[in-house]
Amino acid sequence: MANRDCIWLHAASVGEIVATSPIVKEIRRAMPDMPILISVVTTNGYAMARRIIPEADGIIYFPLDLPWLGKRIIGRVRPRVFLLVETELWPNFLYAARSFKIPVLMVNGRISDKNVHRYRYLSSILRDMLGTVTRFCMQSEIDSDYIIRLGADSQKVYVTGNTKFDQTYTAVSQAEKDALAINLGLDGHRPIIVAGSTHKGEEALLFSAFTRVKNKFPKAALLIAPRDIMRAEELVALAAKYNFRAIRRTQAATGERRHDTVILDTIGELGKMYSLGEIIYVGGSLVPLGGHNILEPAAHGKPILVGPHMYNFKDSYALLSGRQACASVQDVTELGDKLLDLLEHDDIRKKMGEEAMAVIAENRGAAQKSVQHLSEILSADSCKRN
Repeated sequence: MANRDCIWLHAASVGEIVATSPIVKEIRRAMPDMPILISVVTTNGYAMARRIIPEADGIIYFPLDLPWLGKRIIGRVRPRVFLLVETELWPNFLYAARSFKIPVLMVNGRISDKNVHRYRYLSSILRDMLGTVTRFCMQSEIDSDYIIRLGADSQKVYVTGNTKFDQTYTAVSQAEKDALAINLGLDGHRPIIVAGSTHKGEEALLFSAFTRVKNKFPKAALLIAPRDIMRAEELVALAAKYNFRAIRRTQAATGERRHDTVILDTIGELGKMYSLGEIIYVGGSLVPLGGHNILEPAAHGKPILVGPHMYNFKDSYALLSGRQACASVQDVTELGDKLLDLLEHDDIRKKMGEEAMAVIAENRGAAQKSVQHLSEILSADSCKRN
């Protein structure tokens, strides 16, 4: 565990770990001697943090939000500051932080439409929680408006942007990309379609659309990264029903070269896998789950396809679709049509990729802004201590 007086960042999910990574890198650059502690909730989050945040001095599981436990853990660690990443508010933990006079900063703050309605029912408890937070660094004007409507002091709310635009852990050189394709047994395949963060009900649609792609491009390959990697064997069997030969990523380095589909069953690799695709489909969007992060494939300069359900990522979707870097399809027929259209028009794919890269470049800097707010909070806290 990190030393006392550390900077403690809590990121509940894998997606929040991705958002945390650029902040930690910026903290390490600006405050090289400051201990950094990361807490997570899930085993997947822990594995992801270990993989992409080597700068952390400690990574722990976040304790259950029980009154006595939160106070005990905070009393033991005594961090200088506590950073909440994105959306979660923890009432007992925040109460314990206030009792020890530990400042709290929300970074990369995001409030979904669903959470706005859910939080409203918390009423006075919510206002008490929000009153514990020293500053709110929100992703967008919409998120800023939501948190103020829920009861945050408008004088404490700032729009700093989305730190996922600053991510660098997915960077892949051409040599690394070539080695990755060989390792997956896909070096002889083109085009490659990558489908990230898919859910039950989407893979059948993907296989159906991919059947049309294979008819036109016999050497095409499909790489699917299910949101739940425990479904890998289920997807291998599903692929066979569509006459595709699938193999799990953990089995791909065995020398087998007869497959045309790879099922990603590892944590933390999807960001780099996007580099292999001619076209990227991002899941949770053809089924009504609100979509997933489209900034990772955008950072590789890839054309992106999604379904109609992107309400959890409305801001990044609006940015990329507004620049024609991301296209939405309504159903499996449109998905197949769009895949074929893009594969047959290199110029359109290239233009979409260039626009995606431009959007990423234009929106970088959120991590630096967040750390500037952190520095100001630490300075103010030092003055109070002295």
